[in-house]
Amino acid sequence: MTKPFLSIIIPCYNEKENLERGVLEEVNNYLVKQKFAWEVIISDDGSTDNSRTLIEKEIKDKSNFRLVNNGHGGKPSAVWGGLKEAKGEFVLFVDMDQSTPISEFDKLRPYLENYDAVIGSRGMVRNNYSLIRRIGSAFFLLFRKSFLLPDINDTQCGFKAFKTETVRKVFPLLQFFQQKKTVKGWKVTSYDVELLFLIERVGGKIKEVLVVWKNEDVSTGKQRSYFKESQEMLRQILRVKLNDLKGLYDHQGN
Repeated sequence: MTKPFLSIIIPCYNEKENLERGVLEEVNNYLVKQKFAWEVIISDDGSTDNSRTLIEKEIKDKSNFRLVNNGHGGKPSAVWGGLKEAKGEFVLFVDMDQSTPISEFDKLRPYLENYDAVIGSRGMVRNNYSLIRRIGSAFFLLFRKSFLLPDINDTQCGFKAFKTETVRKVFPLLQFFQQKKTVKGWKVTSYDVELLFLIERVGGKIKEVLVVWKNEDVSTGKQRSYFKESQEMLRQILRVKLNDLKGLYDHQGN
């Protein structure tokens, strides 16, 4: 098989309802029309519903799709499980719910050659976004910019493309992988912030591109607490800043 131009990594944890509404078919319908070589890696994070069965059924006639089964470790762990398997020159991280549809890659692609990371930005107008989340996002943005990545408006959009060599080099350095805690539910964290920070630390260039986003997530089995998750994300930003001040990143990724 020719080395793919693009590897699409889709992390999965209890995505039964999203899978049942045909999200993988949406991804396939876009990709089969493209002229570049591609592969789709669905990286399951130890789902406890029947996500894996649904995925296996959906991709059995799709030769460029494959499922990677992992133990339960949280979203960063699932992404890393897929990233280790990626063969493409570039990788695209995409959420299973397709809140940012795969077709938005058309907007990122022109910048891939000249940047190490090309990240989707949801802007301030977000459809199907509750008032409490709008307020929380505004506070998170102000807080995060005060400490890290002041030139980036949206670090948390799940739609991001990278040069594979660059992101594979820094991903294992995330503090998430230094912890020994047992993970419960779909632990997302603010790993995106640290990942982009580390890419800048190794001299990588980042481009932010406005993309379409509408909350399409209908899954019910992720056991997420918005308030607990938000508190943890704020603590992690401070942790990254402190690690930087202590010089813990000075020799990493070099």
